[in-house]
Amino acid sequence: MIAELICVGTELLMGQVLNTNAYFIAKELAPSGVDMYHQIVVGDNPKRLTEAVETALSRADVVLLSGGLGPTDDDLTKETVAKALGKELVLFDDEWEKLVFWFTSKGRTIAPNNKKQAMFPADAIILPNPNGTAPGCIMEANGKAAVLMPGPPRELQPMFKNHVLPWLLEKAGRRLYSREVRIFGMGESDVTYRLDDLIKNQTNPTIAPYAKTGEVTLRVTARCQNDNEGEALVAPMIETIKSTLGNVVYDTNGRELAEVCHHALIESGKTIAVSESCTGGRLADAFINYPGSSAYFIEGDVTYSNDAKMRRLGVKAETLDNVGAVSEECAREMAEGTRKAAGTDFALSTTGYAGPDGGEPGKPVGTVFIALASKDGTIVKRLNLFGDRDRIRHSAMLNALDLLRRNLCTK
Repeated sequence: MIAELICVGTELLMGQVLNTNAYFIAKELAPSGVDMYHQIVVGDNPKRLTEAVETALSRADVVLLSGGLGPTDDDLTKETVAKALGKELVLFDDEWEKLVFWFTSKGRTIAPNNKKQAMFPADAIILPNPNGTAPGCIMEANGKAAVLMPGPPRELQPMFKNHVLPWLLEKAGRRLYSREVRIFGMGESDVTYRLDDLIKNQTNPTIAPYAKTGEVTLRVTARCQNDNEGEALVAPMIETIKSTLGNVVYDTNGRELAEVCHHALIESGKTIAVSESCTGGRLADAFINYPGSSAYFIEGDVTYSNDAKMRRLGVKAETLDNVGAVSEECAREMAEGTRKAAGTDFALSTTGYAGPDGGEPGKPVGTVFIALASKDGTIVKRLNLFGDRDRIRHSAMLNALDLLRRNLCTK
């Protein structure tokens, strides 16, 4: 099956809104076996939108569209696609009633032009939208189909995952089962090099690598009849990946690094506190993002100045005078001082030059020290990170979590 994507909105063409929908849909489709050869962005212009729809229908089995389902005059996606497929729009009374209830339940008055959001071809498949006022729909004609979804990502993404993707897979006659292998501490090129034979010889299941800041994800996907068969197909490949890559694999069910640490801390009954300089609270935030973190997360300090490091954490003045705040010694004293003050099993610290200014001879921007203190002693790591300020801070946070993960999961 061939799909084509049309993202509708003048704001996308003008750069006023980032087109995250194209990224999301392409990423979700990649392992599904549904091919996509073209993506188009078109403004809110009926003539150009008609041309885009007709072109897409001429070369694809399914046309996916996002945006243009609102109540205003320039929201023309549904009308344009219906016309291209030779269909007329009629009012769906039950959808109109849902809209009226949505507005009245929020103490708002519904406008007459909202009625167009409840109009569809008589044979359309309605795609529920619990996160907004614009339902999506599927129109089919002459062996072709058009899938219309709202533009806001918070509305499109659950609609695509819960309704559109299952419909696409059923229409394509396929069922897919996937698991995600999460990797930290090895770049994408190294990962794919080490798994070269496995990737080259893949049939069913398949491996699809994805990289993001500091991490690599491998989605292992099997074509199958049911989940049990899918798990039986992917499990041996995941075991081969783990044995090949080693401890850089931190999860095989798609959990993020912070979530793995969260569950490991809860299961071990251990507690932790953090002191941060260059990460500025990101490490603490990573823990408290998860419900139940109060069971193990005791406190966090953002000690950005030298005075705060001395006053709150007990970092020695001579350490700061002799080797500076960005040093192995300072990171060590921060972690040990934090653990002592908080009375925790573990303490993590971060200090470094995130840029764009700063740095010194032998310690350029991107030099970061992280430390983990426990009853077994203190581990300090020097990192030589790269990128802009945000990337360096994010990478420092991930490295600190990974240092904790490696120690927690081997106890």
